[in-house]
Amino acid sequence: VSDTAAPAVSQEAKPKQAKKNHLSGGFFRFVLTRFLLIIPTVFILVTVVFFVMRATGDPISAALGGRLTPDELQKRVHAAGYDRPLIVQYIDYLGGLLHGDLGTTLTDNQPVISILVHYGSATFELALLSLIVALIVGIGLGRVAACRRDHAADAGIRTFAILCYATPVFFLGLVLKLIFAIWLNVLPASGRCSLSSEMQFTRLVSPTGFYIIDALQLGDMSVLADVLRHAVLPALALGLLTAGVFIRLVRTNVISTYNSGYVEAARSRGVAEKRLLSKHAWRPALIPIITVMGMQIALMLAGAVLTETTFEWKGLGFMLSQYLKARDFVAVQGIVILIAIIVAVVNFIVDVIAALVDPRVRY
Repeated sequence: VSDTAAPAVSQEAKPKQAKKNHLSGGFFRFVLTRFLLIIPTVFILVTVVFFVMRATGDPISAALGGRLTPDELQKRVHAAGYDRPLIVQYIDYLGGLLHGDLGTTLTDNQPVISILVHYGSATFELALLSLIVALIVGIGLGRVAACRRDHAADAGIRTFAILCYATPVFFLGLVLKLIFAIWLNVLPASGRCSLSSEMQFTRLVSPTGFYIIDALQLGDMSVLADVLRHAVLPALALGLLTAGVFIRLVRTNVISTYNSGYVEAARSRGVAEKRLLSKHAWRPALIPIITVMGMQIALMLAGAVLTETTFEWKGLGFMLSQYLKARDFVAVQGIVILIAIIVAVVNFIVDVIAALVDPRVRY
């Protein structure tokens, strides 16, 4: 009996192993395909940004026109090579990108790459804190609204979500500053930290630009508290905008999965309602939330321009507004391209997470 049973078991195990390998191969093909799609996406965005920035003429004339004599302006344009054919400028620009050269700003004569490195950490820190606020508020209130469907709590949370999504981020920022910085005087109105904390950061040998990490490197809890106090209002203003979307998504999808057939079957077997929500209805409801999260990151980076300007948060959004005022299109072009690359990479990561949560996404 053992001699005949052994081959049967072996034959039965082979399809399972083959199926496992097939799923693994399908997943890695999916990841590779999504990763390779980043290249044409970024290329198209770079091309569009380049030609749109040149639609009004060369960057030097746009930034310095009226400040220099025609002869001086022409010399600057010729020295920078902006009087060459547009296609030649485009090819040279692509060659510079491949070598990490985004050009030099026209207003303060700094390499664009150094602007991105110096101010990018501030924007990334704000976006990360805002995303934490959005996830805590959006997922928490969304689950409460789904559990208390058609009750007073549900109506109140839905109204709150609409207000969060509909209120312009700069107006919400001004309201938060009025309440917490002026009326209550419990939080600072602007900046990333106080001047004393800024002086403390100069002691660091290798600062990261992320003030929370730098404060931890100093080991000074008063500096860390100061940094966090300055981050509360900007993170709330930007995070609540995205939280409004998450609240409605979580509520709708949890209710949809909560009323599905497999949840009803589990309920008929006597499974507790709390377990139904946490074990059966919650994970399927996460799939559309994760998918939409990639788009919300893009909107969050766009909202960072207004948020950083409102709170004088010295990040890429704040500098983008300053360079736009100065018509420094070289700097604007570099910042926009970096944001586009970040959005493309974030959407790739979101696609991978969605595939891990829902294996059907791989096909």
